[in-house]
Amino acid sequence: MEKVKLKLLITVKTYPTPSTRYKEIVCTAGVKDDGSWIRLYPIDYRYRDYSQWYKKYQWIEVDVKKHNRDPRPESFRPCGDIKILSEPLPTKNAWAERKKYVLAKGTKTMCWLQRQSQKDTSLGIIKPFNIEDFCWKKVSRNWSKRQLQVLNQLSLFEKNKPLEKIPYQFRYKFKCEETNCQGHNMLIEDWEVMQLYRNMRDKYGEERGLIKVKEKFLNEICSPSRDTYFIVGTVLAHGTWIIIGTFWPPKSDSEK
Repeated sequence: MEKVKLKLLITVKTYPTPSTRYKEIVCTAGVKDDGSWIRLYPIDYRYRDYSQWYKKYQWIEVDVKKHNRDPRPESFRPCGDIKILSEPLPTKNAWAERKKYVLAKGTKTMCWLQRQSQKDTSLGIIKPFNIEDFCWKKVSRNWSKRQLQVLNQLSLFEKNKPLEKIPYQFRYKFKCEETNCQGHNMLIEDWEVMQLYRNMRDKYGEERGLIKVKEKFLNEICSPSRDTYFIVGTVLAHGTWIIIGTFWPPKSDSEK
């Protein structure tokens, strides 16, 4: 496939992971101006020039090709530099400008998405009907042997950028809007939850820091005053759906 120029509104960045093929991987997702979902993969975000460090809700422009190793229809490989076109879209009028694009194609239920093949659909946005909990599970503090080899190899050939392995998995438990939904317990890979954990741990210590993360992601993001959505995508290797971002504009007066 020939290169095409793509204009994208960034909505998601996942936490970096070491990669034998790409140094490290940050999966980025967003919407075109018609609301179509796009995944940019892989992006070596932290190893790019600072001028290419895009933020959520900024418009960017980049040349892309269809990803030859990724059959998911929304996946494209960036080619060359990323050009940032705007400041983040404003939050005024209950995030009206952001909602115009992020919700342009409407939502699906999580149950419906899980019934689809990732060769047909692998990105989307859902509106949880009932958010029951935000929880965490302790995991290894160390990268795998293979991932450590990648990090060590990087330090030999170029300036290595330290990458902390987050020792917790974070999950939302919720029911979607499908009538017979039995509930979902989904992993969160959003960069924001990982970075918030690091900040809160450094400020308050491990135990209290985790409580602070829950206060943000459950009590604030999922507050009754917020119109909360989850941005979801599949993991290529086995097709499992995970939460890759949140979208939580305040409810308008008519919605309260």
